[in-house]
Amino acid sequence: MRWGRAAAVAAAAAVGAGAAVLAASRAASDFSVRPRETPPAGGGGLRVQASADGRIELTRSGETLRPGRYALEWGPDGSGPDGTGPVAGSVPAAGLGSGRSGRAVVGEVIGTTDRTVVRRLESGTAPPDGTAVRITPRVLVGDPSTALGLDFTEPLVRGELGPMPAWYLSGARDLCVVAVHGPGEDRQQVLPLLPLLTRLKVQVLAVTYRNDEGAPRSPDGLSHFGETEWRDVEAAVQLALSGGFGRVLLHGWSIGATTALHFLERSPWRDSVRGVVLDSPVLDVRGAARRQAARRGVPDALAVLGARAAEGRAGLDGAAADRLALGLGLNAPVLLMQSPDDTVADPGPARRLAASREDLVLYREFPGAEHAALWNADPAGYEETLRRFLTPLL
Repeated sequence: MRWGRAAAVAAAAAVGAGAAVLAASRAASDFSVRPRETPPAGGGGLRVQASADGRIELTRSGETLRPGRYALEWGPDGSGPDGTGPVAGSVPAAGLGSGRSGRAVVGEVIGTTDRTVVRRLESGTAPPDGTAVRITPRVLVGDPSTALGLDFTEPLVRGELGPMPAWYLSGARDLCVVAVHGPGEDRQQVLPLLPLLTRLKVQVLAVTYRNDEGAPRSPDGLSHFGETEWRDVEAAVQLALSGGFGRVLLHGWSIGATTALHFLERSPWRDSVRGVVLDSPVLDVRGAARRQAARRGVPDALAVLGARAAEGRAGLDGAAADRLALGLGLNAPVLLMQSPDDTVADPGPARRLAASREDLVLYREFPGAEHAALWNADPAGYEETLRRFLTPLL
């Protein structure tokens, strides 16, 4: 449901202006407590202008100008990625009327005009001119075998709410990387890192947690921004340790990184953690909730109310959030990576955390990157930073 429709339904169902605002703020909070894939900051409207000779020309926007590698996804008949109909000004894509969709991977920007951006077409076939597309950081899809040709198994992590599926990749070392994806994502978020982790011969356990597809639902069906989900990560750590791995490294993205911090703050198993990688951690939940709503087109004043509603619905512990932001639970080396251009997680809290825990935290920024898409902005730089951090811990 688009924001405009959600607001209209909420307002129509409410009696009186105060009730309407309350209902609308609750609807806005759903973007955080019932997370799904974050839309482009520009609100969509991207389309293919032309393509030839391994190049593709796209509508100029903040998203298409970002450095690095991304995927393009599209649907039938020039419709938007959500299937809601043609983007204004788009031309129906010939040959796609049968309901087919597609995807391709694009690389660095190689040219710009006032209205368009030209990027290198790295893989896949460009759709016909005029096709509406979405740009996404998900350059690899599938599982480790279909995406990368890597062998893996699918153990079940036994959590307090029930079994949760995971991917496990073996390695010669006794260090197990427990990968915790962010909201609106799934285990596929770890796929770009698997070639490096495989070369380093570490074990990898890519986990799911409550409310993920295939995993149990939480009692209220809501995200609690890591305050309950950390127990699912604890169950994954226990599984890794029971396999004889002895040492664990947590790697989390966005709220997945925040969940790892909750684990370090609260779990009796925290001393088994050899190191931590935090990619775009959300250290200011209310601010991130407000920005999430704004990215969906919610007016600023209502986005603020929606953030407060999300905080209340999730039952957030303000004191616990303050401790996380100060890094008081850290007891192992940390690689903290953030973008100064993140439109969801303000980089300020990450910088303050790094400054307050210089004894443990190595801080790196990736200019031009979007939230939890740091690898996309600079794949080689991200992997080299990660390799240098991990090598002494092996």
